[in-house]
Amino acid sequence: MNVTLAVKQYVSKMIENSGPGMKVLLMDKETTSIVSVVYTQSEILQKEVYLFERIDSQNRETMKHLKAICFLRPTKENVENLIQELRRPKYSVYFIYFSNVISKSEVKALAEADEQEVVAEVQEFYGDFIAVNPHLFSLNLMGVARGRSWEPTLLARSTQGLTSVLLALKKCPMIRYQLSSDMAKRLAESVKQIITKEYELFDFRKTEVPPLLLILDRSDDAITPLLNQWTYQAMVHELLGLNNNRIDLSRVPGISKDLREVVLSAENDEFYANNLYLNFGEIGTNIKNLMEDFQKKKPKGQQKLESISDMKAFVDNYPQFKKMSGTVSKHVTVVGELSRLVSERQLMEVSEVEQELACQNDHSNAHQNVRRLLQNPKVSELDAVRLVMLYALRYEKHSSNNLPGLMEDLSRKGVSERHRRMVQSVVEYGGKRVRGSDLITPTDAVAITKQFFKGLKGVENVYTQHQPLLHETLDQLIKGRLKDSQFPYLGPSTLRDRPQDIIVFIIGGATYEEALTVYNLNRTMPGVRIVLGGTTIHNTKSFLEEVTTAAGAGHGGERSQGVGRHPSRR
Repeated sequence: MNVTLAVKQYVSKMIENSGPGMKVLLMDKETTSIVSVVYTQSEILQKEVYLFERIDSQNRETMKHLKAICFLRPTKENVENLIQELRRPKYSVYFIYFSNVISKSEVKALAEADEQEVVAEVQEFYGDFIAVNPHLFSLNLMGVARGRSWEPTLLARSTQGLTSVLLALKKCPMIRYQLSSDMAKRLAESVKQIITKEYELFDFRKTEVPPLLLILDRSDDAITPLLNQWTYQAMVHELLGLNNNRIDLSRVPGISKDLREVVLSAENDEFYANNLYLNFGEIGTNIKNLMEDFQKKKPKGQQKLESISDMKAFVDNYPQFKKMSGTVSKHVTVVGELSRLVSERQLMEVSEVEQELACQNDHSNAHQNVRRLLQNPKVSELDAVRLVMLYALRYEKHSSNNLPGLMEDLSRKGVSERHRRMVQSVVEYGGKRVRGSDLITPTDAVAITKQFFKGLKGVENVYTQHQPLLHETLDQLIKGRLKDSQFPYLGPSTLRDRPQDIIVFIIGGATYEEALTVYNLNRTMPGVRIVLGGTTIHNTKSFLEEVTTAAGAGHGGERSQGVGRHPSRR
């Protein structure tokens, strides 16, 4: 159950199938992302692929000495582009791979266009998703909901993405879905329809315990994507934004040219792979150790590395060190920028109050702390709004709820109307009326212990008390206690044994905090393998866009508890 490996194997098989000789890889916008997340350009170059081209680019040269490997999504547009290509072929021979099921009529149209007989093979390789981590995938789809219903084209794309993950992992699962979400039911039915229609593709060797696909809705837990994060990958996405493993650092003060955009990929960056899930304090310590090791090799004057700014100075003073280890200079820059934002936006204080809102049950204390931070000029607009959103979700039905007072505080702080309106949108998206499960349980104040992480001098302690709702859901599922009344099976049969292979999909987007939960469950639960996916991977900014899109479509009827309409055919 490794999605990264599945896509890598598809790509290397495509290249192997074309035999020896120089090759061009012809892709579309989406497959370019799918491949670039699992392979670096230099790795593919080693396999004799010397050119990367887009099928939709008009001014490609004719190069008859190259073989073409085409990896494309099976869209009408791509098929049309391919037909035009085959009528006037630019390369000697074509190996065509579609990332999902393609209709017989489209294959026929391609065959008719291939008058010069340049096509060597046409195959389906089911890499129709972005493999972010070995146990995490995304479809890179934003704004999937209109009110409480699917945007129809995105239902079709999500069905394709999810069925391709099942085919890539060779799983024909039983399906459970969140009953409170009509969208979850529609997607479950739509996936089931494809499994039934393409039954020959899903004819895998039966395992003792059938795999399970669990379809959830983001609106059941709107708290997780609103929290500041303190583990490396999650924190980078929250504060800098990770897009297909790339970070844009061009706005960082004094950034050097070669670090304006950096790639963070656990596949080929050992430091990142080892520190992905560690908290901020530990990462600082690890970078410090790495650099001290290097200093030992340099006998000249031992510099003390006390803080992140000392490290940055150290890297700048040693150009040869930069050459020797681009990885280290990249991580020092990234951690340095995270550190700058943490202090500039006072995220330690903000995060402490966020954690209190998410995990504890003391209204007057929480209310007081939120007001105090709203009056602090250093607290950014985004952080101010997220605190009020967390308060609004947490104490929505509390007898002393003072949301109007906090909204006035936001106004006085000069927070834009667009951001203020989002507070109500978040409550409509993920408030009590919508949720199918107990996101907020009154007992958790007792269960919480503050964890202090002593790290670098700049980072004394960080709070990570919060567990996403997904942790509880998966824990119940693995123990065989997840209620059928809330998460029914699609179809008559149910799972008698505890599940072993679990694929979880969150409509409306997953988060890196949930990916960490899954990583930890995989590590600590012997015999259980979990893969998590989402329509996208959110940070707070992208989550608020998702909520705004859903709200913008009118606040369509209540969630249906009963029969969903049948999905349209693909």
